[in-house]
Amino acid sequence: MKKKFIPVNVPKIFKNEKKFLTQALKSNWISSEGPFVRKFEKEFSYFNKKRYGVAVSNGTAALEIAIKCLGLKKGSEVLIPAFSIISTTNAVIKNNLKPVLVDCDLDTWNMNVNETIKKISNKTKAIIITHIYGLPVDLNKILKIAKKKKIIIIEDTAEVIGLKYNNKICGSFGDISTFSFYANKHITTGEGGMICTNIKKYFERSKSFRNLSFSKSYYDRFNHSEISWNYRMSNLQAAMGCGQLKNIKWIIKRKREIGNLYYKSLKINKNIILQKNSTKYAQNIYWVFGVLLKDNIAISKKEMMKKLLRKKIGTRPFFLSMNKQKIYKKLGLFKNIKMPNSEYLSKNGFYLPSGIGIKNQEINYIIKNLLKILS
Repeated sequence: MKKKFIPVNVPKIFKNEKKFLTQALKSNWISSEGPFVRKFEKEFSYFNKKRYGVAVSNGTAALEIAIKCLGLKKGSEVLIPAFSIISTTNAVIKNNLKPVLVDCDLDTWNMNVNETIKKISNKTKAIIITHIYGLPVDLNKILKIAKKKKIIIIEDTAEVIGLKYNNKICGSFGDISTFSFYANKHITTGEGGMICTNIKKYFERSKSFRNLSFSKSYYDRFNHSEISWNYRMSNLQAAMGCGQLKNIKWIIKRKREIGNLYYKSLKINKNIILQKNSTKYAQNIYWVFGVLLKDNIAISKKEMMKKLLRKKIGTRPFFLSMNKQKIYKKLGLFKNIKMPNSEYLSKNGFYLPSGIGIKNQEINYIIKNLLKILS
């Protein structure tokens, strides 16, 4: 029998999603004005211990709006991780602010806490704390100094929905927090995102910025007060999100099962480095399962990915360190800046199939082939 291709992500759709989608379709509420949008905002913000939620079209939109809400002066500095999706830097640049890169560490792959603190200057007005791949940033020291210096924290929780830091849910720490519901996230709406906050001003501005800043007047709707976006979430997406949220405990449990299956079999291999399974402050939630090749082995990341592809196993390379991005070189950003750990991860890291739809026998097949190649 011919072996089926194993993609990096297979989502899982439960009964409630179908039920709620059917309700939305039958009601004819398919746009962003539908009741499931408000329901999803309310339930998701409550889950993340925040007062307000604003549903948007994707995680990138959530970041852009969250930063715009702050009303920072042009040229203000925002500290960001060098090892992250490019959306992080783009959101800062689009808001006419200056991104300042912070390198990651090699244990958790998150932004290095001590380096973050060292890079704080009088021009630092915000820090984007992005939790990477399944472990949170060690928050305490950063939050303490940010409070003292009145620096705003944007907590990017796109990759760790439901994860806890010191028994408190990630996404609850930021002055404003962002989430993604792309197909490979712990909760999916296909595409989608959310902004959560306890600050009413940020909430009101977020609602306005996602919806072209229409006038609140019924008779003067098309008189727009600010440059904004159409970054709305549809009622259909929100209906799916409501269904997914009902299964979040099972999803987290299954994600950890997948991660632990990989981790137990691969942790003793001397040719690779794995993100920590747990720390003193958190247990890995495994958005994806990453593998980092050591520099001294004969095979390159690209060749490893090719060999796995021949075995019908999908992979993805790690994020490219921000200072190495083609577009930023073209724009003259991050000149002569080195991010050694982020660059190392970018050069040698890739992740394996780890969506919640994957079967254990497929994981075992992947492990078997990976170890064979490494040997």
